[in-house]
Amino acid sequence: MSGEVYLLWLLSLLKTLSAYGSDLTSEACRDLGFSSNLLCSSCDLLGEFSLTKLQPDCRHCCQQEAQLESRKLYAGAILEVCGKLGRFPQVQFVKGDKPKMFKGLQIKYVRGSDPVLKLLDDNGNITEELSILKWNTDSVEEFLSEKLERI
Repeated sequence: MSGEVYLLWLLSLLKTLSAYGSDLTSEACRDLGFSSNLLCSSCDLLGEFSLTKLQPDCRHCCQQEAQLESRKLYAGAILEVCGKLGRFPQVQFVKGDKPKMFKGLQIKYVRGSDPVLKLLDDNGNITEELSILKWNTDSVEEFLSEKLERI
């Protein structure tokens, strides 16, 4: 996105934000470009991109993270993906070093498989199985950051 196009988009977004006022519904948040799984810690990052004007509405749309003590961490996870990664852009990061950032994350190539994330307990048993077919890359990475320890 060029600088001029970005500025026009940002001005349009700011006008839209001011029109909504302080009571933002989930639909209004979605219209503003905030996802339903927006974490409030993400709102803190807006200042790094000179987008502090978005912070108030970001705060109205975000979900508070659970306290670190009550947050459930899994011992590991298995990310099952098809060897033909071109069909699934949300798991393209498995080619790089990012999977090494998560303790206990294993990548398993299963021919013809849709991307699935299997969360493991301390004994290596599968406790949850999630289809991540409709997730985007950021959602996968954020979820892994929330549910697995980082190295």
